[in-house]
Amino acid sequence: QVQLVESGGGLVQAGGSLRLSCAASGSIFGINLMHWYRQFLGQQRELVATIDRSDRTNYADSVRGRFTISRDNAKNMVWLQMNTLKPEDTAVYYCNADVYGDGGRSLRNYWGQGTQVTVSS
Repeated sequence: QVQLVESGGGLVQAGGSLRLSCAASGSIFGINLMHWYRQFLGQQRELVATIDRSDRTNYADSVRGRFTISRDNAKNMVWLQMNTLKPEDTAVYYCNADVYGDGGRSLRNYWGQGTQVTVSS
């Protein structure tokens, strides 16, 4: 049983910043990749950023240079620092993680509940 709980969303003006957090809890041996996705209204979910256990990162072109993903393996947490926000960043943001369980013998993917980010112009 693993849960990912997000927080930090809200309403900000264009040019502002938000920091999203996601805490994984439950039966966790370790976590491999962690991701942030976002879903625009009426659209498919899209990948925003990925981070591995060695803090290597990948970003969508639309956010590279503005967003920073980070993690703490000991705390089983991942963050998304969002700077210079634009109205087109408005979406529901979801964390996602590949979680090892059963003493490292299983690998399962989990989603957070999502948090709304709204950027006003």
